[in-house]
Amino acid sequence: MPKQKQKNGLHQPVLLQEVIEVLAPQPGQNYLDLTAGYGGHSSAAFAITNAEKGSVLVDRDERAIGALKELFENTGVQIVHSDFLGALKELDTKEKKFDLILADLGLSSPHLEDAQRGFAFSLSGPLDMRMDTRQALSAEHLVNQLPEGELADILFRYGEEPKARSIAKAIVSNRPVTDTVQLAAIIAKTAGFRARRAKTHPATRSFQALRIAVNDELTQLEQALPLIAELLAPGGKMAIISFHSLEDRLVKQFLADKAGNRYDAELVLLTKRPITASHNELVSNPRSRSAKLRAAAKIKTQKG
Repeated sequence: MPKQKQKNGLHQPVLLQEVIEVLAPQPGQNYLDLTAGYGGHSSAAFAITNAEKGSVLVDRDERAIGALKELFENTGVQIVHSDFLGALKELDTKEKKFDLILADLGLSSPHLEDAQRGFAFSLSGPLDMRMDTRQALSAEHLVNQLPEGELADILFRYGEEPKARSIAKAIVSNRPVTDTVQLAAIIAKTAGFRARRAKTHPATRSFQALRIAVNDELTQLEQALPLIAELLAPGGKMAIISFHSLEDRLVKQFLADKAGNRYDAELVLLTKRPITASHNELVSNPRSRSAKLRAAAKIKTQKG
């Protein structure tokens, strides 16, 4: 069992009970967490499986890796500092199989609450948004170096921002933009009165778009999904938690393509519709409001 060093207020894992119910871990089953974060889901899984040895926890964030090493010290679990696509490719070369695989695609609370990480538009900080601070590309480069048309394309494609062109033009006109609050103010001013009075901040879509572009999130997910299915042991279960429509669309389409009542199906769906947060969780953890959980199991025997 992991050492109980995780502070209660550090990060609340989203859909924790729902993940455990859908994966239904059993004693002895090995586990792969592709976005292990601060160990909330992993701790719950290991409390049932007692199979830290043979399991793998992955995260691209250095701070999360430090927390995982402390939490699971001397348990035998393998902790990998990598983006999940890179980790999956490495595991695939070793032909390793897992009974349980989870990917929680959301940001952690420490990401959003640390102004220096640049993810939050409500906190003044540098335009960073890198999940892995070892990489060179940051939001500051995109905001200040991209041509206006390319910046508009990112805001529209990854943020589904209807005013992408106007916002991109305003950003370019105000360069250099170096601070998150400064960028949010430019976007809010451009968005118009109705957007400023909306329930969500008018910068939400644009910040999402920049974060996705900086971390190459959708390409990573699209390429990772087939590898996740490949690394599942026969009868193994995979669960993906997404937080916006672009991610959920990729997951939904992939599972639909691999499942179904046909001879070459590889997976069987465990969730016909995405599982969302309960009322109690929405009250205690408002960030769970956009979370969607989809899951599937690998068919034990393939039909010839």
